[in-house]
This record gives sequence, structure tokens and C-alpha cells, in this order.
Amino acid sequence: MSFVTTDDGVRLYYQIEGSAAAPALVLSNSLGTDLGMWDAQMPALLGAFQVLRYDTRGHGRSGVPAAPYAVERLGRDVIALLDACGIARAHFCGLSMGGMTGQWLGRRAAARIDRLALCNTAARIGTPEAWEQRIATVRAGGMEAIASGVIERWFTEAFRLEDPEAVARIAKMLRATPPEGYNAACAALRDTDQRADIATITAPTLVIAGAADLATTPADGKFMAERIPGARYVELPAAHLSNIEAADAFTTALLRFLTAPTA
Repeated sequence: MSFVTTDDGVRLYYQIEGSAAAPALVLSNSLGTDLGMWDAQMPALLGAFQVLRYDTRGHGRSGVPAAPYAVERLGRDVIALLDACGIARAHFCGLSMGGMTGQWLGRRAAARIDRLALCNTAARIGTPEAWEQRIATVRAGGMEAIASGVIERWFTEAFRLEDPEAVARIAKMLRATPPEGYNAACAALRDTDQRADIATITAPTLVIAGAADLATTPADGKFMAERIPGARYVELPAAHLSNIEAADAFTTALLRFLTAPTA
């Protein structure tokens, strides 16, 4: 098991797989999941990349911070992981909260990022009032209090009926997330608005949206794609976790983007 301790004392769990001679790719999980959310992509990605996956602080096997933090802290965690693994530059793919982290990296750590995939995310997610309600619900009732509603937003009804095992695996991740870590991440997302800043991203960028995503809508994805210079936009037949619900199409779109010749 591999861990990195950040400068504020949080232990981050990570896995690095693939040839060190291959280009590096970082995968960043959504709110309420862990690095296992990327399992469906791994066989294809390892054919072309050295893949670094990690559990965002407060999630999975990473430590739960004792103090509030911002999305900037999530970005600095990625830099700490790259440094610990001896990776100077990497592609970055993040979904939802991971996509928020990716936007910060694209703006503030451009020298470390080659290509950037922002998936099922937004420059601003939700409203402060909605996040405050989510935090209060988890504080009062734990993760079980929100689990059913979150899963309904993450996957379409058709997919929940078609692949209950995949849904159950992700629901287990959600329920296992420490409530304190979940709420700390909710507060970081609540306080983050990158709408005025994403135009400064210079890395080649792919925006992936889910046609049925109610959390980070296609309109949110198009907003980012229209403002990030040269960004490409792909919309998949899925809800919020498009890398699971539309796994093959997601992986194909990501690989095509990451391996395309430089213009």
C-alpha cells in the first residue's frame, strides 16, 4: 500500500500502475467514491499510460482532514503525489469533484499538466444553499441519509435496472465514505466558483458530459467548453457517473483525446 503525507499532515492513498516509460495519467475520483471508480477504464488505459490513481482526502483509504479546505488544497494534493512519484508532467482526468480539481490544476499548475479531461463537472457545482442542506443531512443522519437519492442522480433508472451489480459496487463506496470527509469536500465545492477563471486554461482540454446528468448538466459542460480555448466537447448517454454508465464510450473518447497527435 502506498501513501504520501501532505504538508498539512494528511495521508493520501494512491496506486501507480503501468510502465514508467509511458506518459503519465492521473485519475481523480468524484465526491463520495474512491479510486476504484476507474476500474472499467484501467485495462485500456494501461496499454498506453502509466496510471496514477488516488483517493481524494477524506475518501477511501486516504486520511480525513481535521480542518476545512478549499479546492486549491485538492490541487496541491495532486502536485504532492506527482512529486512523490517523480512525475514532472502528466495528463489529468477528473470526474465531478475531480474535474473541479482539474480546473484548478489547469489554471494554477499549467507546467505540470499536459492534457486535461474534465468529466461530468462544472466551473460551479450547485448552490451554497444546496450544499449546506447536504452537509446538514449527513451530519444528522450519516451517509445512509443521502445514499438512495445520490445513487438516483448518479445513474439513470434504465442503468440501475440493467446493471444492479455495478450500481451496488458504487453505492458501497458512497456508504463507506467517512461522513466528516464527505462534508469537508462538500464545503470545498460549496465555496468554489471558477467560472471567471477557466478561460486562462491553456492545456488541450476535453469536456465530457452526460446527457441525463442533473448534477452537472450538459449546459454546464458546454459552458466550460465554450470558455476554455480550443476545448472539445463530448456528450454521452448517461447520468453523472458516465465513466461507469457509458464505460466503453467514455474510455474511447478519453483515449482518442489523450493519444491524438499534437496539432
